[in-house]
Amino acid sequence: MSIVFVPRKQRGKAKINQETIQRLLDENDQLVRCITEYMQKGRAVECVQYQQILHRNIVYLATIADASPDTTPPSSESASSVTSAANGAGPS
Repeated sequence: MSIVFVPRKQRGKAKINQETIQRLLDENDQLVRCITEYMQKGRAVECVQYQQILHRNIVYLATIADASPDTTPPSSESASSVTSAANGAGPS
């Protein structure tokens, strides 16, 4: 059962840490593998339940990411600086 299933009385009280996020990512990986296997076997109807769980997990992870104040995407200028530095080029 997905770790996103939490009894109503405990919702909002779970600690969100790197371990929890990694477990969800690992679970999502397994769900994608199951979905792929079912689809390859032509059993699309059976994979619907896994797609629903995967969707819920992804929405949950997106909600966590949106609520995290310290996760800002790099600006295009700093991203290009990192790319230049990684390629051995200095700032122009």
